[in-house]
Amino acid sequence: MKQIITILFIGLVSFSVNAQAKIEFKTDTIDYGTIEKGSNGVREFEFTNTGNEPLIVSKVSSSCGCTIPKKPDAPIMPGKTGVIEVKYDTNRVNPIRKTITVISNAETPTVALKIKGLVVNEVTDGVLQKKDKSIVEQ
Repeated sequence: MKQIITILFIGLVSFSVNAQAKIEFKTDTIDYGTIEKGSNGVREFEFTNTGNEPLIVSKVSSSCGCTIPKKPDAPIMPGKTGVIEVKYDTNRVNPIRKTITVISNAETPTVALKIKGLVVNEVTDGVLQKKDKSIVEQ
């Protein structure tokens, strides 16, 4: 009887060790490219739970207040997909280089995602680009 209980216990422990959520992103970097000031700054990171347990995204944070990430509200079941929405404040004319940290119950509990690109002000940049010559040369 002790042997049967021991075998069942070992089987249960090994099963619970293998039961794990896994998160796989389509891409870990989104390139906004060159976009105009004030344009749509919303992008999505799509991911799949490739594990055999529900995936719970507990926290999503950004390296800067200019980037607002949004996590899924419900658990992502095995084989299903979810998205993490990221909104960058495109009223800031600068290069974009930000990191979004995702914390979940996955096998790899912390994942770093990146966004990059360049926000330009067409009105200001257009005037500056037209000035090829100084006032003296004109």
